[in-house]
Amino acid sequence: MRENGLRPPRRRKRPPITTDSRHGYGIAPNLLQRVLDADHPNTIWLADITYIATDEGWLYLAAVKDMATREIVGWSMADHLRSSL
Repeated sequence: MRENGLRPPRRRKRPPITTDSRHGYGIAPNLLQRVLDADHPNTIWLADITYIATDEGWLYLAAVKDMATREIVGWSMADHLRSSL
């Protein structure tokens, strides 16, 4: 491979550890019971956090979606996973 100028693909970085389940905090109640149908905007929002590998490290993307309109109503991106995100 070296003689032909070929390189094997790079190994992917391991995703960061984003949770620690070994704690004494209580479990939040499931208020929606998996019913995510909203009749009016701003009644049910869904939030998610994902991480994106870059050449310079990990980026964290937090997004909030309105379940009635299915639109992203807010988002934030940072190189850390703190509450300010």
